[in-house]
Amino acid sequence: MRFDVITIFPKMFAGVMNESILKRAQAAKKVKINVHDLRDYSKDKHKKVDDRPFGGGPGMLMTPQPWFDAIKKVKGRRSAKVVLMCPTGKPLTQTRAKKLAKERNLVIICGHYEGIDERVREKLVDEVISIGDYVLTGGEIPAMALIDCVTRLIPGVLGEEGSLHEESFEHGMLEYPQYTRPANFRGIKVPDVLLSGHHRDIKKWQNAQALRRTKKIRPDLLDE
Repeated sequence: MRFDVITIFPKMFAGVMNESILKRAQAAKKVKINVHDLRDYSKDKHKKVDDRPFGGGPGMLMTPQPWFDAIKKVKGRRSAKVVLMCPTGKPLTQTRAKKLAKERNLVIICGHYEGIDERVREKLVDEVISIGDYVLTGGEIPAMALIDCVTRLIPGVLGEEGSLHEESFEHGMLEYPQYTRPANFRGIKVPDVLLSGHHRDIKKWQNAQALRRTKKIRPDLLDE
């Protein structure tokens, strides 16, 4: 899969994109991540990409011209889904991430200031995604979260594919508690069932714990 990110802060992505699973996925050629500077496409002599909104209001709004030119250039002749990271979008869920993982090309655009001129959204954007009911300074951190979430779902990226099936949200519930050595740490013991070797009992315990945790923390998941 190929990711193309358009932002006014391309340097923000260097650290995240070159560590851990994302670094290994790129080295293995499972994904390709390109980051583009929106200001390179501005026709303003000062590379300005924002202006005051019509109708008044605080802050500045990102102008349409750089976005139209940037997206056209980045997409080229390729078929690509354009995703806008914005708090007004649909929530990023595991189900939505799985659908995006089937795409070959994603162009992710990161708004800033008070947002992007609505004509960009109307004419160029295929999907608007939010990572939560809160407002961040810009779309860069949400874009990083989206890339990480989608990349790990691409076949061959994770060393143990089976781990994907035991994660939170995979069965409509949060993941069950997990433990490792030592079995007794400062008087806090691992549940006996996990040391029993009885796989059926362990699975039953895991399911019960997942349900208990979900009811306590995210009961809304059980209503879906």
